[in-house]
Amino acid sequence: MTTTIDPAEVAKFEAMAAEWWDPNGKFKPLHQMNPCRLDYITTQVAAEFGRDLRQPRPFAGLRLLDIGCGGGLLSEPMARLGADVVGADAAARNIPVAQLHAEQSGLAIDYRNVAAEDLAAAGEQFDVVLNMEVVEHVADPLTYLTACQQLLKPGGLMICSTLNRSAKSFMMAIVGAEWVMRWLPKGTHDWAKFITPDELYNLIRRAGLDPVDRKGMVFNPLGWSWALSDRDLSCNYVTASVKREIS
Repeated sequence: MTTTIDPAEVAKFEAMAAEWWDPNGKFKPLHQMNPCRLDYITTQVAAEFGRDLRQPRPFAGLRLLDIGCGGGLLSEPMARLGADVVGADAAARNIPVAQLHAEQSGLAIDYRNVAAEDLAAAGEQFDVVLNMEVVEHVADPLTYLTACQQLLKPGGLMICSTLNRSAKSFMMAIVGAEWVMRWLPKGTHDWAKFITPDELYNLIRRAGLDPVDRKGMVFNPLGWSWALSDRDLSCNYVTASVKREIS
């Protein structure tokens, strides 16, 4: 399988690796967005697999892959909820940062410096694939999403989030986050690689998955918080897709 790794994109995140767990550092936007992302992820996983989120470890018995795991901002809460978590990232410098933080947090997470297509070629299988803010950074989105599909067990669930290619996303993700607020280094995002919701749905279907839900993740500057929206997918948005059961 052709590699989906874009070396220039990997280099951007390797340069920021040490700051993953600094809530006021370069990953401040992800720290702020994380409760919103987790709300969507946990709700979708619980619904798909019939789990009760009121239980202490509702995702026990589920094998979960966090592709583009970075420092583990999503891997760690998923592990706390009982999932057997593999965190994978193409940026080698992210892995020791994630491993150290998991060890300090008393969590057993299998972190690996590996690409999605390599895991697929090795025959790895998961109940859930988290694919969050990654597809806009790969060299070939369709090949990448196809690898994610291959990594899912029949009946498995993929959660995929990205940025819409819109005037609003340019103003918020690039002008706002990179140029004005300077949360991220200039050039972190390439607006031309952003994907509209309809384009992503089409890519997901071509990769062999069935899209079942999508919602916007909307930033409220007054409350300095994020919330899910059924209507506003103009900037950040997230989707849920399932792999058909073998008949």
